[in-house]
Amino acid sequence: MVNFDLKLALKMKSRREYHLEMAETDNNLSNVEKSSNPRTSTCGSAIKLKRELGLFSAVNLILGVMIGSGIFVSPATALQYSGSVGLCLIVWTVSGVISLLGALSFAELGTVLGKSGAEYSYFKEAFGKTHKYWGPLPSFICAWIYVMILRPAEVAIIVMTFAEYAIQPFTTDIQQDYKNTAIKLASLAALFIMTYINITSVKLFVKVQNVFGVCKVFACLIVIGGGIYELAKGNTENLNKGFEGSTTSAGGIALALYSGLWAYDGWNSVTVVTEEIINPGINVPLSILIAVPMITGLYVFMNVAYMSVLSYAEMTSVPAVAVAFGTRVLGPASFLIPLGVAIATFGCAMSVQFGVTRVCYTAARGGHMLEVFSYVNVKRLTPAPAVAFQALLTSIFIIVGNIKTLIEFASWFLWFFYGLAMVALLVLRKTQADKPRPYRVPTIVPCFVLLVAIFLSILPIVHDPSIKYLIAIGFIVMGMAVYTIFVYHNNSPTRLLNKITFLTQVLFESVPPSNRED
Repeated sequence: MVNFDLKLALKMKSRREYHLEMAETDNNLSNVEKSSNPRTSTCGSAIKLKRELGLFSAVNLILGVMIGSGIFVSPATALQYSGSVGLCLIVWTVSGVISLLGALSFAELGTVLGKSGAEYSYFKEAFGKTHKYWGPLPSFICAWIYVMILRPAEVAIIVMTFAEYAIQPFTTDIQQDYKNTAIKLASLAALFIMTYINITSVKLFVKVQNVFGVCKVFACLIVIGGGIYELAKGNTENLNKGFEGSTTSAGGIALALYSGLWAYDGWNSVTVVTEEIINPGINVPLSILIAVPMITGLYVFMNVAYMSVLSYAEMTSVPAVAVAFGTRVLGPASFLIPLGVAIATFGCAMSVQFGVTRVCYTAARGGHMLEVFSYVNVKRLTPAPAVAFQALLTSIFIIVGNIKTLIEFASWFLWFFYGLAMVALLVLRKTQADKPRPYRVPTIVPCFVLLVAIFLSILPIVHDPSIKYLIAIGFIVMGMAVYTIFVYHNNSPTRLLNKITFLTQVLFESVPPSNRED
């Protein structure tokens, strides 16, 4: 079947002719296969993403993205900015509550629209038809930042953290230059494995993710158990300091919230893949209501555990808080902490890659990325070209190496888009008031999240003006230039794109999805 599709591609005279031929071929194939192929719908070919994620898998997807290296390696940034143990614990709790409210707002957007892509799809639906030029621009900029820069860089840093902890037992006696090379090679190997999983099958991703999700929670419970043991022994000196030294600066509190919310980032991950959730009207909000409070509880109690053992100075100076905690509390079992970090980071990177490929896929369907990134592998029903493209970008960031400064402004971007999503929710309630809403949050919730987003977007710039915000604006301006030239004016190199499309189809055995957007 695939060879027949590729022969059609070889005869392609124009993209339009090819799609007409492919549509006819898909219909012919469906008549032959629909009685025997369970992946084919009763009304024709079903070359599209399938609903493979149930409630348990949706919960684990949120766990997979939210629980990364942050809570194990560098949770002390919130303590440093808040200034005290008491205020720090409040920051972690408030961050969890804000994340839950934001996620529930996204749940309404995801269930009412029923589309993957999260913010990209919401901006396109709310603003896309308001103005010929400016209307589609927010959705394009969102896809541009997430797909081309932010998420690949984030995956690169997470997978390099995984590699650092995974090879730690084998690189204790080698020079730093060789160690850095080993980290990059191990990172590329790990990236290859997670890319293979995401290209091969959604079911395979779900199975691996579920195992890693359980292991992550277990690693968190080990830390919490160690903290309970220390508190039972009477180690409460650090916690008894309470609010001593708390900051009174609004900018400092904003930066502390940034640190906490960065660790919670990923609460919208289930809405990125709405089209692959089974019964999304129920499972999307329910998975959020289960996962986000669970993670909030884990994070708060893990911080209590850290603070029961480590002083303020120790927490703000050690390179990896959980490792220092494990060395002091777990004794011979301290190896469980680096193992937990490795598991958490690999699972997180794989889940983030899974999510951003769906943003790339959805944006390509909407005409804001190369069309070939919306193509689906005919056998595995995965967006193989989009997955491979994200792997390529991530590998470039890994090879470059020093990219931590690139995501220093990531929280600023994230909360700018989150705030705009709340505006989209309010707009859609006016423009699509009669549309069925399987799930609806009280209006005060998106209004509150919008105010938080405005606070987090403005206060840090006022408190700590930095060139990184100019870099952020530079990325937006660059995106506007790409949008104007290649999307709005459609000045694209057609012959080159046709060759890229053909080669990609041959390499990944991919065809346009049957639910492709025009």
